[in-house]
Amino acid sequence: MTYQVLARKWRPKTFQDMAGQEHVLQTLVHALDNKRLHHAYLFTGTRGVGKTTIARIFAKCLNCEVGVGSQPCGKCDSCREIAEGRFIDLIEVDAASRTKVEDTRELLDNVQYAPSRGRYKVYLIDEVHMLSMHSFNALLKTLEEPPPHVIFLLATTDPHKLPTTILSRCLQFSLKNLSPQKIVEYLQSVLLAEQIPYTDAALWQIARAAQGSMRDALTLLDQSISFCAGNINEADVSALLGTPDQTLLLRIMTALQVGNAAEMLDIASIAADHSSDFSALLDNLLGLLHRIAIAQMVPGGIDNSLGDREQILEIARKSTAEEIQLHYQIALNGRRDLSLAPDPRMAFEMLLMRMLAFKPAALDYPQDHSASMIEAPSTWPVMEDDSVSEEKKKTETAAAVLIASGIPTIAETTANPVEPEQAQKPELEPEPEPEPEPEPEQTKSATHESLSAENWYQLFERTGLSGISRNLLANSCVETMMEPQLDLILDVHQSALLNDDHRQRIIESLKAQLGAHWQVRLRVGELLRESPAQRRQRLLEESRQKALTDFHNDPNVVDIIKRFSASVVPDSIHFMSEK
Repeated sequence: MTYQVLARKWRPKTFQDMAGQEHVLQTLVHALDNKRLHHAYLFTGTRGVGKTTIARIFAKCLNCEVGVGSQPCGKCDSCREIAEGRFIDLIEVDAASRTKVEDTRELLDNVQYAPSRGRYKVYLIDEVHMLSMHSFNALLKTLEEPPPHVIFLLATTDPHKLPTTILSRCLQFSLKNLSPQKIVEYLQSVLLAEQIPYTDAALWQIARAAQGSMRDALTLLDQSISFCAGNINEADVSALLGTPDQTLLLRIMTALQVGNAAEMLDIASIAADHSSDFSALLDNLLGLLHRIAIAQMVPGGIDNSLGDREQILEIARKSTAEEIQLHYQIALNGRRDLSLAPDPRMAFEMLLMRMLAFKPAALDYPQDHSASMIEAPSTWPVMEDDSVSEEKKKTETAAAVLIASGIPTIAETTANPVEPEQAQKPELEPEPEPEPEPEPEQTKSATHESLSAENWYQLFERTGLSGISRNLLANSCVETMMEPQLDLILDVHQSALLNDDHRQRIIESLKAQLGAHWQVRLRVGELLRESPAQRRQRLLEESRQKALTDFHNDPNVVDIIKRFSASVVPDSIHFMSEK
């Protein structure tokens, strides 16, 4: 007996056998059951989503000897002949091979004749967008007012190439790409009926490789059965499709957590030995990081589609949200490096090393901040009026993490850096009054005004915070201060990263400067005063404006403009802080 490929053997025979496309099937079922039939239907969608299959089932429903309905018997002569492709009143036309107007006219010459055996004469025109414009013009009148015994079923993968005059004469149904979940469920039913062993992870790889096409999925399944010798497993399917093994990606995350650079290079070598597509490997790594991020926020939202749910949850528990978000951003930005680098493997290895180099190892913020310092690039921009010491050219690992991920940080803005021994006591501690004054409340109020207007920026610098905590405090201002109570407002637009850990670090750093008896509160809201971040931006803009004015007033520039009738292109002026 001749072997029949799975894509043909398991082509659905009724609407109930279809996988997906419920939005189309519901309309057709109601139309058939209520005898509300249109004369022309247009089915659009990518390859392998069921356009021709639905059209053939629809033709079977129209000509079943039991009667018109959404559930043909499948046993009568008409149903069997339609399923076998030899029903005389179902005329299937491949528009790609019959594009000439003469072919269309020959086809339409027979429209006027009644069906030979069936109830309706059905014209199924596949890839209808391939017809020439003259063929469309010849089809227009018949398509708009066909005889009552004729129904047109048109199918196309490119509806944009159809004239609007054709589109307006048809009921249009847009078929969607099938989700991997739908494809896996259908493949499982096929393999159970075929009695072929399989693993879910292997089927998920096939479903993703099919890219929404059920026909492609069944073709890949046929190929996998032959390649795997009748036992479909993840490793063999990965080798067949050239996709990276999921275990390699999990090994990357494990090596990244423990900082094992040698293991990460070994993984890249294994991927190269298996001729893996590094672009696909990076895409799968992004997908893994996406699943880990979801597991951190909504643990119940992770399925076991790849058989790795427990491993995903374990990685999510051992990683911080900032760490996973940073790795995702590095991987996403690294996709462009694959095409720019001389060798894709080199680009992938550098991406892994970049993840390891910027791994936020100091996110726990130990008390001894000097233990987590790294050398900052000497080319970091500073303002001309900033006096930055050599010690200030260092920053903590968390600050480097923010730079790598593209999150802006607050540069050093104090005019006079505070010496270490000075930082041990609060600069704003009021001097003891020699004699009691009659209005002590005014003194406290003055202290508040002094802090918020003049010294808040210096107090901010002396807190010793870094990374996200520093940025949060930099975008805060003093709301009220009445010893021993300090109330701060965090800019609502900068509050997305605020959590209990960062709040506690901010409060403890301020109490270390003001005194342990102080109570510090931080709330989110609209700023009432200028924050350190806004102050830095204002000073930077003022510096830019002054530099522009000095440039335009420079005698040499004035002389050049006058002598050569020149003009200054504003966008060509760059500042040291922007390099």
